[in-house]
This record gives sequence, C-alpha cells and structure tokens, in this order.
Amino acid sequence: MNLSFEERSGLHGARIGIATLDAETSLNALSLPMIEALDARLRTWASDPEIVCVLLRGAGPKAFCAGGDVRKLVDACREHPGVVPPLAGRFFADEYRLDHRIHTYPKPFICWAHGHVLGGGMGLMQGASIRIVTPSSRLGMPEISIGLYPDVGGSWFLARLPGKLGLFLGLGAGSINARDALDLNLADRFLLDDQQEALLGGLVQLNWQSQAGQQLNSLLKALEQEARSQLPEAQWLPRRPRIDALLDVADLPAAWKAMTALQHDADVPLARAAKTLANGCPLTAHLVWEQIRRARHLSLAEVFRMEYAMSLNCCRHPEFPEGVRARLIDKDNAPRWHWPDVSAIPRAVIEAHFEPVWDGPHPLDDL
Repeated sequence: MNLSFEERSGLHGARIGIATLDAETSLNALSLPMIEALDARLRTWASDPEIVCVLLRGAGPKAFCAGGDVRKLVDACREHPGVVPPLAGRFFADEYRLDHRIHTYPKPFICWAHGHVLGGGMGLMQGASIRIVTPSSRLGMPEISIGLYPDVGGSWFLARLPGKLGLFLGLGAGSINARDALDLNLADRFLLDDQQEALLGGLVQLNWQSQAGQQLNSLLKALEQEARSQLPEAQWLPRRPRIDALLDVADLPAAWKAMTALQHDADVPLARAAKTLANGCPLTAHLVWEQIRRARHLSLAEVFRMEYAMSLNCCRHPEFPEGVRARLIDKDNAPRWHWPDVSAIPRAVIEAHFEPVWDGPHPLDDL
C-alpha cells in the first residue's frame, strides 16, 4: 500500500498520529489505495479523543509527494476513449474528498513538505493547518506539461495568490522555494530538514490538556529560530510587478503570447517559465485562466466540485493521455496536442470541461 501509520504516546494519555507516504521510488506519488487508506485513517483519528495532533510526511530525502500516480488513470483513459473511465470517477472523488478532509480537519494537522511537493502533494499540503517547508522544498503545479490542469484545490490556492502570480505559476509551472512559499502564504513555518525528530520530540512533551495551541506555537517558533538563517532568497514576490504588468491582458491567447515571448529573457526564472508554457498544452492554459477566474467567488467545497467535473472531462479528451504519454511513459517530450494552436480552440470545448458528466446529484455534494 506504500503507506505507514504510527502513534506516539505523549503526556496524560495523549497520542500523536503520524502518517508516512512510503513510495520512495516514485517520489511518494499517490495511488488510489494510498488515498483511500489515508482518508480512512484520518477519519479514525479525527474521532479518537486520545489523538491530539496529526503529522503527515513523506519517506526518503527527495520528496514529500511528487503528485498523483496518473499512469493507471491514463491506461484507463486509453481503454475508454471519449468517455470517462470508471477509475477516473473514483480516483478524483476520493482524492478531492481526502484533500477537503485535511482542509477541514478538527485537530492540529502538520504537513512536513520537504523536497518535491507537486500536484497531488500540494493538494495534501495546502489543506494542513501547519504547513512546514524546508531548505529542500520545491513546490509547484506542473500540469501544463501533461495536459491536465492545477487540480486538488489549485483553483482555490492559486486564485488567492497576490496579483497575477497564481495565473503565472499555473501557466509556467514555476518552482516555489521555501521563502516563496512563506511569502505567498503557501506555507506557515520554515524548519531544517533534520529538525523533524526534534519537532516530534517536542510534540510528545506538550501538555495537550492545557493551552495546547500556545504551547504548539511556542515549540514551532523555537525550532524556526534555529532555521531562519538558511532561508533561500525569494524568487517570485520581487518579480510580482513585472509579472502583473505582463499578464495584465484581456484573454488567455494574449497571456500566452506575452509569456512565451520571454523565452530568451535575461531573467532566468521568467525565461524558464516561458519555455515551459511554450512547450505546454494550449487547452490546459485555457483551463488555468478559466479556473482561476471562476474560483474567486467559490467556496472550498464548490472549488472541489468544479474541479471534479474538469478532471473527468480531461479524461474524456485526448490531451491528458497524450501529455502523460509524452512526458512520463515514452518520455519523448514531444506531445502531439489535438489543439496545438492556443487561439484556435473552440470556446465550446473549454466550456464543456466545466459541465457535469454524470447523472443525478453531484458525487461530491456531501462536502
């Protein structure tokens, strides 16, 4: 199952629940069994009065979680061209239900987000009440390259970034370091990669029966004091004025043109993002523009319901299977997009991605 659970005993009968994503060779990519097992355990811990706090982490030094395990999903898409494969309906419903549970968890929920934190990993991390980044953290939403879109609540957290940064990071899949994450409210604390055991040691020493919130905050502040000198330099907030001006445009084709013109810019992070977009999926770019526009006025539950429709529709269309083939399976990095011209994608195709593809009530109506 590539997932392990542990409970550590603290003072006065309190216990700390520890969930570890344990698929190191795939950078802890989330499979459907992992999603279902984690969700079940979080439900159990939420209702157990002795569990006072939960820590979610990833095994190995390279990644907390580098995304969802999409290969089986794409195999199913290829077997059911033009329709939604049953696996897709279950995978996305279960994943978004898990993400929503973390966002609304009734107990302190700590996510130790070291190394690669991509796609589905961001979905887990962003719901946590205490999001910890380290010097090795590299956050991002790279779906532009595989013909999907920034899901797992990406509509929610990208739409809430300052100015045009959410749009830019969704289109260009920019890598977000620890300082960026703190600057953009995508993380809460910065600790060193080797401070995890010190954190766990502190958690079991807290008196969870009295002023637990204050004690937890003091513990985190003390550990962070030791780490602050190793914070990396900010990449994205200093570039916000230029990015805001660049993407101050009326529609997505204009944004595509403005960004891709920077492929040879002297500013390396901007040029890298421009190249990523230029090689990315034009349909995904339209979905990023539209999801961020729509999400500004949606509740968290409404965001997950919108993304569920979007994801199932991506499984019906050819871009997602082709992107995964080119980037992850054959690795020729030469996707043959069905709609290669960003200006020629019919509006009806974009709109159709937001339409339900199921009968009856929404499968996530209970969120």
